[in-house]
Amino acid sequence: MDRDRSSSGLLLALIIVSRCKMMDPFGHGATTFLGHGEDNTSIPTLVERFQELGSPDSFSEDIDANREKTPLKVCSIKAGGMMSLAIDSLGALWIWGNCPQPSKTNNTKFSLVSSQSPIPVWDFHGYTVVKVACGNEHVVAAVSAGEMYTGGDLVCYSWGNNSHGQLGLGDKKDRPRPQVIPSFNQDTPWAVYEISCGAFHTAVLTQDKSYEQDIDSKCWTFGLGDNGQLGHGNTASYFLPEPVGLPQDAILISVDCGLFHTSVVSITGEVWSWGMEKGLGLCPDASFSAHDAGDALLPLRIHCTEAIGGKFAGPVQVGCGAAHTILVADDGYKIWAWGRGRSGVLGRGQVMDSFVPCIAMWPPLNEDFKDEGIKTSYEVKDRGNEMGKTVEIDEVQHLREKLNVMEQYATVLHISIFRKPFDERKLPKSLDSGVFDIMRELENMMESADTEELARLEMFYRSMLSSVKDKLMRRRVQEMVKDCLVSLSRGRQGY
Repeated sequence: MDRDRSSSGLLLALIIVSRCKMMDPFGHGATTFLGHGEDNTSIPTLVERFQELGSPDSFSEDIDANREKTPLKVCSIKAGGMMSLAIDSLGALWIWGNCPQPSKTNNTKFSLVSSQSPIPVWDFHGYTVVKVACGNEHVVAAVSAGEMYTGGDLVCYSWGNNSHGQLGLGDKKDRPRPQVIPSFNQDTPWAVYEISCGAFHTAVLTQDKSYEQDIDSKCWTFGLGDNGQLGHGNTASYFLPEPVGLPQDAILISVDCGLFHTSVVSITGEVWSWGMEKGLGLCPDASFSAHDAGDALLPLRIHCTEAIGGKFAGPVQVGCGAAHTILVADDGYKIWAWGRGRSGVLGRGQVMDSFVPCIAMWPPLNEDFKDEGIKTSYEVKDRGNEMGKTVEIDEVQHLREKLNVMEQYATVLHISIFRKPFDERKLPKSLDSGVFDIMRELENMMESADTEELARLEMFYRSMLSSVKDKLMRRRVQEMVKDCLVSLSRGRQGY
C-alpha cells in the first residue's frame, strides 16, 4: 500500500481551522483558564494575547522573506480540567489556566501554575505540534519528529499529573515538562494519529508503520482503570500503554474519552464503548451485585437500531461527555446520542436518559436537504417561496418529539417490568399473534433469571404487596368510620 495514501486515509483532518485573529472564550474563569483574567464571563471575551499575533488578511508574498512578521492563526483548540490549549498555524502550542510547570523550588518537581494569558510551550520550539489533548491535570501531544510535519511519523509526549499512570511512562511520577512516551517514539512500529484524555486516563489510536499489509489500527489506553475505562477486562490502573481487545480488521477513525468511559468508531460504522455504567448506555443490563458493579470492563458494541448489522452509516466522529456519548454519522447529516440526558445534553428535546443510541434533533430533518446542501430550518424559513416546506418540517419535528416521548415511555415501562432495556431486535414472540402476553413474558424472564435476581424480584413484589395491603386496610378503616358516622347521624335524627 502506498505510504502517503494510507497516511492521508487515516490521519483525518478533524481539526477546526479558524480564519479569525482572536479567540472568544466564555464561562467560569476563577483559575484563569479563559485566558483573560480571574473574572467569570457569560459572554465571549477576547483573549488579548492572540490579538497581538496579527491578522490572516495581512498575508503577502514577502512573508517568507520576513518570517517574524508572519501573522498567526489558531488552527486547533482543546480544553479540559482547568486549562485551555491552542495550536497556531506555525505548529506552536499555547497553554493557559492551570498549567503544568516545574516547581519554583525544584525544577524536576511538578506543580500547577495559573496563567491568565496564553504562554507558549517552549519545549516544542522548532517542531510542529499536530494534535493535543488534556485531562484534569495532564497533557498529551502528538509532535512531528522533524521541524516540519509532512504527514509522516508523530512522536507522542506527555506531562503533568501522573498519579494513576495516565502519562504512560511506566510509573506514577509527575512530569513538569513534556517527555516522550516510549511506546510511541520515532523508533516504534506504531504511528500515532489520534489522542484523547479522560479525567485520569488516556487513549491513543495508532496504525502499523510497515504498510506491507492491510491497515492495522489499534486503540491503546493507560492510566486510571477503576471503572473499566481502559477496556482491559479489569479495574486495574496501567502505567504503560496496552492495546484494547478490538477486532483486528477494525480500522478506527476516531476516539474520545469521557470522565470515566471511552468510545471508538471504525470506518465501517462500528462503535464500541467501555467504562462507567456499561459505557453509559447499557447500565440496565447490570445486576449491580458484588460481581457486577455496572461497569463495562471490556469493549461493548453499541448497535444502531435502524440498520441491519447495527452499523452506523457514514461515520465521522465520536465524542464523549461526562456521562454521555454522541456520534456524528451519515457523512455529517445525523447525530446520535446516548447516556445520561441531564440538562438536555442528548439533544432530543427532553432530559430523559437513553440506554440506546437515538437520533438527536439535528437539521436537516429529511433527505431533501441533501440535494440542496446543508441548510437549517431557519434558513428555509427565510425563503418565502418555500413556506410550505417549512410547515412540513415543523410537522415532522413535532411528530419526532412525540415519537421520542413514546420511546422513552416504552423504555422506562419495559425496564421497570423486565429489568432490561427494550430492544427492537428482540421483540417478544407473543407479539406475533397481535397480543402482548405479559404473563408469559414474565414467566420466561423468571425462568432464565438466576437465584439472586429472583430473590430481588421477591423482595420487590413483597414490598409492593405490603403497600397494597396497607392501602386496602386504610380504605376499609375509612369506610367503617364513614358507615359509623352515618349510622350515628341517623340515630340522632331518630331520637
